[in-house]
Amino acid sequence: MSSILSANADFFGLDIGSSGIRLVQLRGGSSKSLLKYSYVPIDGKISMSDAANDQARLAETIKQLVAKTGVTTKNVAVGIPSNKVFTTIADVDKVPLKELPSSIKLQADSLIPTPLDESKIDWAVIGDSAKEQDKQEIILTSVPNKYIENKLEMLESIGLNVVAFEPDNLAMTRALAPKDDNSHMILNVGRISTDLVIVKAGVPHLTRNIPTGVEAFIRSAMENLNVDQKQAEQFVFKFGMVKSKLEGQVYNAILPTVDVLIAEIEKSIKFYQSRYPGVNVQGIIVSGGASVVPEFPLHIANKFGLNVEIGNAWRNVAYSKDRENELLTISNQFAVAVGLAERTV
Repeated sequence: MSSILSANADFFGLDIGSSGIRLVQLRGGSSKSLLKYSYVPIDGKISMSDAANDQARLAETIKQLVAKTGVTTKNVAVGIPSNKVFTTIADVDKVPLKELPSSIKLQADSLIPTPLDESKIDWAVIGDSAKEQDKQEIILTSVPNKYIENKLEMLESIGLNVVAFEPDNLAMTRALAPKDDNSHMILNVGRISTDLVIVKAGVPHLTRNIPTGVEAFIRSAMENLNVDQKQAEQFVFKFGMVKSKLEGQVYNAILPTVDVLIAEIEKSIKFYQSRYPGVNVQGIIVSGGASVVPEFPLHIANKFGLNVEIGNAWRNVAYSKDRENELLTISNQFAVAVGLAERTV
């Protein structure tokens, strides 16, 4: 699912999201500093469409963004939306290192939802299995060949050289995960869906894509307050989960949808703790659009009795102090692009 390039090679991260395209270029080895970043909004119908005309429009938008940003390379690491990729944690047989690729390929056929000959697969060893002594844990990803080939063709048509594809949830984890040995949940609530990853010592041990995002909050506000989309969006981002504003009308309007997400978070924590007995999630890091919905992070903190913090996509990146406010303001939208740029390709 990825191609190999020298770790010292120059490349930038490209996040083609449902509501915008984000680009980040870093420089340096183990300690990286910000070189370029940029963003352009885009109609979700175009970014999510497979139609040739829409792909051509998408390609032109990316081409213009790359030119405007002035990146110094044509090499690019590209995110794959989590709803397009299957990611799982699996136990596989312990075999000698040289036999591992063929062994995993044999076992992958029973683990991934699409035919093996129609899929690109990638994997990484996590460590010994928590369940069986003679097995080891891997993180396994698969994506349909056709999706990758179409994206590759589109990006090559504008002169870009794709050096890696990576699932969005793994890229954002690289940017947001704390550098400690504890277990943390990373919750990136996007426009359409939510990426949920539980990491231990920075390594993903559970990944999910939940089909509830900010748009679902807005739809709830529209329906329950009988307002149009624009006004509903203003209500959600101005009053959010604050019970004392507008007599709690916005809170009550979006609460049922928020509770759907809360239930999935609870289910994920229980599953994680059943697989790793005695290991507790220490905190939740919230990013994406919902991180700026008033008191949404606090609502999660109160529900689970956990420390909840707003994710900082630039936590591992050096930049000049005079850019801090500018970068932190947009941090919640840049985790995937930064994580892609942080790869050691």
